[in-house]
Amino acid sequence: MLTRRSLAALAGATALALSFAGAATAQEKIIIKFSHVVAPDTPKGKAAAKFEELAEAYTNGAVDVEVYPNSQLYKDKEEMEALQLGAVQMLAPSLAKFGPLGVQDFEVFDLPFIFTDYDALRKVTQGDVGKMLLGKLEDKGITGLAYWDNGFKIMSANSPLKTPDDFLGLKMRIQSSKVIEAYMNTLGAVPQVMAFSEVYQALQTGVVDGTENPPSNMFTQKMNEVQKHATISNHGYLGYAVIVNKQFWDGLPEDVRAGLDKAMLEATDYANSIAKDDNDQALAAMQAAGTTEFYTLTEEERSAWAEALAPVHEEMADRIGAETIAAVKGALGQ
Repeated sequence: MLTRRSLAALAGATALALSFAGAATAQEKIIIKFSHVVAPDTPKGKAAAKFEELAEAYTNGAVDVEVYPNSQLYKDKEEMEALQLGAVQMLAPSLAKFGPLGVQDFEVFDLPFIFTDYDALRKVTQGDVGKMLLGKLEDKGITGLAYWDNGFKIMSANSPLKTPDDFLGLKMRIQSSKVIEAYMNTLGAVPQVMAFSEVYQALQTGVVDGTENPPSNMFTQKMNEVQKHATISNHGYLGYAVIVNKQFWDGLPEDVRAGLDKAMLEATDYANSIAKDDNDQALAAMQAAGTTEFYTLTEEERSAWAEALAPVHEEMADRIGAETIAAVKGALGQ
């Protein structure tokens, strides 16, 4: 694992270049290293490639976007520090990743059953509450540009998951999120924080029993090959915030930044238009493969899950911020 010292060493030359970003001439290429942890053929991977294409076009070649998928540069726990140090300029981390920075407000997106569908989600990400949340990153040296969807999550394990009691004692891999940890504990599972790149092997070897993911992540990482059962629960949402190093962004020439803004706007529209279809197609492909038995919760079963997990909202209010939760629920009309 990279240490802060090694990250700083890798960032040294880049950070020096960032300080002079504003002085870049038309002949100089401005390099944007865009790192992420998922496969290129996921919604985020496709959106990153679309941004690369558009950014280079709308800046008339002044910018060269280098996309590094699949944790090629940094794993989950390393990438945020790499951004702050200037080793990379752009990330699209899941919304749970801002808690360790002291911005726990974003963990509101992890609350179970808070969003009923994509339309409800848009009321937050495309509204004033979403802008307010991105603004909280400025003090951390980060500028938030957009929200990109992945989708709603399903649960998987090597045993059926139909009722809350079915989770009792299961070791469930989670991303680093106190909210997800809380609802796994509430279900009686044993949450295990683990880098996304390590999940397949952990499932294969029995280090963990199960996990949660949108179908596109499960399929592109071939987790269906090592999970016998999955439940289409749609209990939680996984999305991303596209963020940049603030010093780098503020130092860009205005015309370049305007081109990048336009590229990001269009890439975001693209990302959010394909996310649901990609997940639907991934689910269908896994069902056709036949290695995992998929189960869809009945309305009664879904209500039982929601009722069992409802206390997590109140439990996490002190951490996330009662005002933030109220603002989100207000935008949703709850």
